Amino acid sequence: MGKYDPLTAFLARAAGHEVPMTFAEIERVTGHALPASKQYPAWWSNNPANNVMTRAWLAAGFQTERVDIGGERLVFRRVAAAAEKSVSTAPAAPLREGTLLERIRASLGGMVTVAPGVDLSAPVSDIWDAER
Repeated sequence: MGKYDPLTAFLARAAGHEVPMTFAEIERVTGHALPASKQYPAWWSNNPANNVMTRAWLAAGFQTERVDIGGERLVFRRVAAAAEKSVSTAPAAPLREGTLLERIRASLGGMVTVAPGVDLSAPVSDIWDAER
């Protein structure tokens, strides 16, 4: 059982579209103190690569909104049913294997879709060829 699994379970059981919580309430639900990085708005972003706790609320189908660092409170807003939302917790593939394009795709881990045949390492205009 992961450190933030109780938060996932708590949010998944929550009724309603929004769940306002204080940082202290989150600590009571998880049974753990939040890290010092709780003071940075970026820590509360909805980027699944950000931190382990982010994946906990995303897995429950929620995103954070109205984060008030000074007041130590925020709102979790339901964006999808937990069954509809899939958040990968698998580590990214090693960057040393495969071609550059394969390594880029592996490191992005489903965050974006690159169309087949697109060479991400190729220049996109002839400005690279122009002398200045």
